[in-house]
Amino acid sequence: MILVSFDIDGTLETGDPPGPVPLDLVTEAKRRGYVVGSASDRTLAEQRRMWTTAGIIVDFVGHKHHLTEVTSPFGCTRLVHIGDTLVDQHYAHLAGFEFWHVDTLPAPMTPDWLNLLTLPEGAPLPES
Repeated sequence: MILVSFDIDGTLETGDPPGPVPLDLVTEAKRRGYVVGSASDRTLAEQRRMWTTAGIIVDFVGHKHHLTEVTSPFGCTRLVHIGDTLVDQHYAHLAGFEFWHVDTLPAPMTPDWLNLLTLPEGAPLPES
């Protein structure tokens, strides 16, 4: 079971500032049956409101410095956090997550983008 956590500001297209990650990636992760949510500096109410406005039902919302607490009930074998800062990376690694920086993600809607969440950290992307 795979769990994917998204930072919001600077990461998701709905962030402030907007980031390069389209909500389609979140929807695709949900479609694949992954546990999906957000770990952000935003308040929990703000995170819930953003997801509700986007029409996406997530499995969790939390703060990035509490990643372990919010995600531990799911018992997932692979933990991925996608963010845009060294703070995201720091807290992801402290919680035992793989960290993917938004600048290293494949372009949306390419074959590499669709395969991203099935690749282990550091694995080469498949040839397009």
